Amino acid sequence: MSTNLLSPVLARLKLLMGCKTDAELSRALAISPQTLSSWKVRDSIPYSICIEIARQHACSLDWLLLGEPVQHRNAEKDDWEWDMLERLRTLSADDRQAVLLLIQDKQRIQQLEQQLSALAKHLPETLSR
Repeated sequence: MSTNLLSPVLARLKLLMGCKTDAELSRALAISPQTLSSWKVRDSIPYSICIEIARQHACSLDWLLLGEPVQHRNAEKDDWEWDMLERLRTLSADDRQAVLLLIQDKQRIQQLEQQLSALAKHLPETLSR
């Protein structure tokens, strides 16, 4: 992929992968710093890598390569989901992990509340026996 806009693509890759420097990005991509440097010289990044990163991070190629926001479907339900995804993409990997842990905690609490509610429904039956 040659875009003459590699610098913004690399900036979005850094943002997506929680990297601040080229060295961190090359480690995150499992490539040598020399490879990253050669991409800059050629103003080109392998398209296959972009596809893989987009898949791994549930990210739009339009956003990664062109900086264009994802075209939302007209359903309002999807709007908040896309908004949340875009916001998550701006967080560091550590912050995304922290958000995931909070979500898992909330889901576990909901599951426990459902179990408690089910037990409460059966309690009168049990006491009347």
